[in-house]
Amino acid sequence: MPKILIPSPLRKFTGNAAEVAVAGATVGEALKNLAEMHPELRTQIFTDEGKIRSFVNVYHNDEDIRFLDKEATAAADGDVVTLVPSIAGGAR
Repeated sequence: MPKILIPSPLRKFTGNAAEVAVAGATVGEALKNLAEMHPELRTQIFTDEGKIRSFVNVYHNDEDIRFLDKEATAAADGDVVTLVPSIAGGAR
């Protein structure tokens, strides 16, 4: 099963788990299974239409899925999927 790394701001939705192993043949399936396991996380990752939110960057083994096959990127045992929510703001 692929392992999904959960960033600190989203851990409150996973019972403070820093990583979660989930089934899924693709990154998209793995993320949907993660959201089924932790329903409060769904709105943090997906839009109402079921698409990954534009401010959530997803990496498969350190490669941005936007430059691979997006949600259809194959995921296998031992793969690491990393969620990186964008953070707005900055110094003035």
